[in-house]
Amino acid sequence: MNCVDSSEIFRSESPCLTETVISQPSWALVLETREEACVLKAVGYRENLPITAEDALIDVEIPMPTPKSRELLVSVKAVSVNPVDVKVRMGVSPKAGDVKILGWDAVGIVKDVGKDVTLFREGDEVFYAGSITKPGTNCEVHLVDERIVGLKPRSLSAAQAAALPLTTITAWELLFDRLGVRPGKRPDTGSLLIIGGAGGVGSMLIQLARRLTGLTVIATASRPETAAWCTDLGAHHVIDHTKPLGQELKRISISNVEFVASLQATDKHLPTIVQILKPQGKFAVIDDPPTLDINPLNEKSISVHWEYMFTRPLFETEDMIAQHNLLNEVASLLDAGVLRTTLRQHFGRLNAANLKKAHALIESGRTIGKIVLEGF
Repeated sequence: MNCVDSSEIFRSESPCLTETVISQPSWALVLETREEACVLKAVGYRENLPITAEDALIDVEIPMPTPKSRELLVSVKAVSVNPVDVKVRMGVSPKAGDVKILGWDAVGIVKDVGKDVTLFREGDEVFYAGSITKPGTNCEVHLVDERIVGLKPRSLSAAQAAALPLTTITAWELLFDRLGVRPGKRPDTGSLLIIGGAGGVGSMLIQLARRLTGLTVIATASRPETAAWCTDLGAHHVIDHTKPLGQELKRISISNVEFVASLQATDKHLPTIVQILKPQGKFAVIDDPPTLDINPLNEKSISVHWEYMFTRPLFETEDMIAQHNLLNEVASLLDAGVLRTTLRQHFGRLNAANLKKAHALIESGRTIGKIVLEGF
């Protein structure tokens, strides 16, 4: 039997994957059978609909893909849901008749490799955040470039590991690549204000800054449960972003900070950010404000740094492999107990009904940590 390559439908053929692995969980045995039939379960959408609509997300079947060049073919075990999933679902329309597959975070097992792959082999357990330009991970089998993939942390379950890649890459690149903070416990490093500390990125940024640097870590949260989460992750101080940030900083005897990481509502907080940043401070942004007037930062010579974790795979930059190295380093830190998973809620198997519930919670703006789905 021959499988149809989803990237070249009706133009090329490739052998089906039929290897049976003993002692696999039941979902994996079902996957083996489905692979023999050359079709895979997936969840996607045909049109931009509110999450309350019946067909906002739908269960579909897609052809088996074939890895090329530096691609890995990964049997997906678990995924997590991020705000980018919601943004794409609402803002990117598939071509007429097509289904767009969402999802970027994934944990799985390498089933096949492209001819130029050197970093992995069949059977490796991996975790990664994928590329915004490729079909997503909400499917049984997924293609991904090896340069943005890491070996799964051995000490974590598939669900625990799936919570981490996208937000960890974002937080790491923001802290070390964009803001230029150097790892190490130097006492004169300064202070970092994280606006939106309890979300996925904030949850990792708090840990990285507290465990790997000498920064004083200040996170914002507006509810008792989110404040407790930030404190538990390692924030030195937690302040309320529904109140004037300048006043909240004075409450903890801090007047100005060297670094600000704005993870949400940047346009709302910008006037205060200008006031609380020290001259020659650094300001990092990850959200999508409609407009952002940075002229007021001029007088203080404050630098602005955008962090978009898809930049490297999107442009296939020369240092694209940095995400592979980053994920492997983070896996070692997780296995050593320096960092921990940010999994907060498990929404069951990956299907349209459960994924709709996850999207609805993301849209509510009240998530803490990460949401994960596991198996089909």
